[in-house]
Amino acid sequence: MPVEPLAIHPLTFVRQLKGWGKAELARLMQARGEELGILLATNRTTVWKWEQGQGPDGDAQRVLADLLNVPYEQALAQGWPRWLPVWGVTGLTAPWTEAGTVEALADLVGSGRMDRRGFLTITGAALTGLAASWAEAPSAFASALDGDRVTDKMVSTLEQRIGTLRTLDDQLGGARLLEQARGDLALISGLLEAGRYTEQTGSRLYALAARVSHLTGWMAYDAGLRSAGQQYYVGALRSARTAGDDAFGAFVLAEMGVHVSEAGRTAERVELISTAIDNAPRTLSPYTQSFLHLHQAEALSRDGNHRKAGTALNRALSLWDRHAEEVSPDWLDWYGEAQLKSTEGKVMLRSGQVERATSSLETSVKKAAPRDKAVRSSRLAEARLAGNDLDGALDAANYGAELLEDKVSSVRAVDRLKEFSERLGPHRSVPAVREFRERLSALPTAA
Repeated sequence: MPVEPLAIHPLTFVRQLKGWGKAELARLMQARGEELGILLATNRTTVWKWEQGQGPDGDAQRVLADLLNVPYEQALAQGWPRWLPVWGVTGLTAPWTEAGTVEALADLVGSGRMDRRGFLTITGAALTGLAASWAEAPSAFASALDGDRVTDKMVSTLEQRIGTLRTLDDQLGGARLLEQARGDLALISGLLEAGRYTEQTGSRLYALAARVSHLTGWMAYDAGLRSAGQQYYVGALRSARTAGDDAFGAFVLAEMGVHVSEAGRTAERVELISTAIDNAPRTLSPYTQSFLHLHQAEALSRDGNHRKAGTALNRALSLWDRHAEEVSPDWLDWYGEAQLKSTEGKVMLRSGQVERATSSLETSVKKAAPRDKAVRSSRLAEARLAGNDLDGALDAANYGAELLEDKVSSVRAVDRLKEFSERLGPHRSVPAVREFRERLSALPTAA
């Protein structure tokens, strides 16, 4: 699977952070190059080419690294564009203590509005190292900071508020609710940093911080802000660990894998979900185990290991059949047949079992919440097209477009419909295809 192109290059983010235009960066590089005895012909067009994917040569990188105060040896070791200074995330370096969690949340609240849209900032060794340190970190509470007392009633009110926000997300999509989630996270982070509370209340607050940080990350991801979404997930992972909630931590690791696999880093997702399953509490219910093994099936399928993916899928379905009278955790109450059938459909489609894939995806769309209907309609359209049912494929795609026109806001759903539209190239002359493409192009850009 090819790596997804960057919607915004890291160099673009650096320029925006510094307040430099392309021409100004080129001028600064020429001036710094003269100081270093390196003559550059860098101009606005050169910078534009770099941001479109053409890497600068060694001399240009040496000058740019000096301009950005990055040791050239570090730039050589990390490679372009990984060495650009956009990947600093407090959550990756702060100690796994209560103080470290508070620091990570405070940094997240302060910097979370920098969307860094279109590229993943946490990959490779940094990502797998985070998973390993989560598995090894202790769960502990220190003395409460001086400040106002946080009461049980306040925490209960916040818990209800986050529950409502999660329900609204299912109905409306994350883009419309992201600012509210960010505000709730800032409030909870402030209580943790300055409030006065008992150990029991503190545990509830950290558990709540984990929930709302994950929810904010999910909304950011749904709105197309992938890097911001990742960073919120790091906050969720840390908060869950501090609260001693390793079941939720395993859930967050599983969810983090979605980001990296959609950017083509499928092996990293397999490693993340393996860490989650291997280190999850042994007391996990069949319900939660089913969820983790379903993620494992999707990860293995994306990585091309269809046999093991089928085994994991069967395991997930078997565990689901055993859950019967269980009460699901609040953070997993959305999990059910619609999600199971969605993943089953994707796994079957990748392995070439088109008929079973189509049947599963039809059930998934029928039983899903509105936002998920919009997202999954494109996958159903893809399956029907693979089965040579062009009319059925267009019906599914138009259904998704209809939801996005006036009910749901999801950049992710729009992007997936665009991916499906690319598959319609051989049918471009069909009037119904032209009509669908015109409808797609007219969708709100913030959908």
